[in-house]
Amino acid sequence: MIAAGQFSTAGIKSQNDDACGILVPKDGTLFTKGVVAVVADGVSSSEAGREAAEACVRGYISDYFSAPDSWTVKTASHRILGALNRWLYGTAQRAYRCDRALLTTLSIAVFKGGLAHVFHVGDTRVYRWRNGTLECLTRDHMIALRGDKPVLARAMGADVNIEIDYRTASVEAGDVFLLTTDGVYQWLPDGLLSAQIALHRDNLERGARAIVELAQARGSDDNLTCQLLRIDEVPKVDEESFYRRLAKLPFPPPLEPGMVLDGYRIVREMHASRRTQVYLAVDTRTDKHVVLKTPSVNYADDPRYIDRFLHEEWVGRRIDNVHVAKIVPADGPRQCLYYVMEHVNGQTLRQWMNDHPAAPLSQVRPIVEQLAKGLRAFHRLDMVHQDIKPENVLIDLDGTVKIVDFGSTKIAGLEETPSPERNEDPLATMGYAAPELFLDSPCTNRSDGYALGVIAYEMLTGKLPYGGALSRKAARSATYIPARTHVESIPPWVDGALRKAVQLSYDRRYESSSEFIYDLSHPNPAFMQQGSVPLLEANPIRFWKMVCLVLLAINVATWLFVSWR
Repeated sequence: MIAAGQFSTAGIKSQNDDACGILVPKDGTLFTKGVVAVVADGVSSSEAGREAAEACVRGYISDYFSAPDSWTVKTASHRILGALNRWLYGTAQRAYRCDRALLTTLSIAVFKGGLAHVFHVGDTRVYRWRNGTLECLTRDHMIALRGDKPVLARAMGADVNIEIDYRTASVEAGDVFLLTTDGVYQWLPDGLLSAQIALHRDNLERGARAIVELAQARGSDDNLTCQLLRIDEVPKVDEESFYRRLAKLPFPPPLEPGMVLDGYRIVREMHASRRTQVYLAVDTRTDKHVVLKTPSVNYADDPRYIDRFLHEEWVGRRIDNVHVAKIVPADGPRQCLYYVMEHVNGQTLRQWMNDHPAAPLSQVRPIVEQLAKGLRAFHRLDMVHQDIKPENVLIDLDGTVKIVDFGSTKIAGLEETPSPERNEDPLATMGYAAPELFLDSPCTNRSDGYALGVIAYEMLTGKLPYGGALSRKAARSATYIPARTHVESIPPWVDGALRKAVQLSYDRRYESSSEFIYDLSHPNPAFMQQGSVPLLEANPIRFWKMVCLVLLAINVATWLFVSWR
């Protein structure tokens, strides 16, 4: 997919303060992470510039490929670069010597999903060469002081916080990307660089060396580094080959009590639907109860369904939180397609709600708090569950809440990769789905926050906040029914928190579930006065009674007036 070459030298200097690195994965990481190229130029005014440059190149490549697959390139890079910058700055501060400042410029190109993600600080550069035209994708962070020679205005390690330039650029087959330091581009105009790329695009190692040697021959007095990456093929996923990879395991047959599958002895069927079967089983190796989930043979020829089924296990194995049901790793090769989950001995939240209709706040709050903690585990990994509902929440015998069913989870990191099986249709359950899920608006953590608010409302009142599941039309203009309409004992400040959690417009909801949980436990002065809410929303029954009385008074007055005349 990508060919690469690089070359770096100290030039006429005694030490090379530049650093560079390229990593092209050979395994599945190529699909989830992409290809990375990094170039850094340690600031020569401090003796630790070389150390800073090498630390940034090694640190970024190592940490990027260790970051959760669910993170986007942007999320992973900003967190990694922020941490690296703080380390450089903090190390220099502890040294108490200005000449030991760890300063470096840095440019990064990550090639993933048909895009080049470019991150940049300082005066190293990233270029894209396409059809003979060279375009610089970065902007030098330089400043001129009263006619003096321009100096760096931004560098890694210069301050505790760092502003990183970020942009994306399209990628086409035949493109060549050039990453270089100022020791090269300051001595070679764009036309000459473009000509060298065209001349050596078939041998990038030779091309990188040739560009560096040409800059030296033209008088470069600095360290010189050049990286070249050629796009041979834009990442595509062939649907047939992708499906063959997913479907290499057969669907399991209907499982009966007593049957043993890969060491799991079936006890009984716990649940069956048109899409899946769920079985209680015993792991014969540990004698512990587990849950087996198998796909329905109704979808044996549906690659999107198969991908979504595998998607559930992928998500579950990456989350480690007491409030998210754990996926049990496979202990060996599988005969067929299924996955194993921990057995939660308890009941669904729906069953709990049936047993505790219109529960008091003291019982509702602990459940909602635990559910919010489980959701935060998804959100920290750039995932949105998208299908939080009472049926997808379990409560064990100790009262611990656990989220299950990850098939609808949106994974930001995988959204960046092309995939023919991806289904953009909303899979959330109407009634709990935030309006943006079916109105073509962005899906964010606040979408899960909406579902959390709906569940809290339903636990307290036994009803839904808008009277029922929202249609597309109603999702834009439905009227919130105050919880106090159903249960007068609910405090106004609790009703205010619920109202904010389930706002139809996502930008008017809580930014995080922790804010909602706080307002369920601490009276928010903004929600204390019932008069701040229109009477129609605060007490619809009283509103319409008053309307009827007014209309009756008008009718009586009209009748008396007509009779008097």
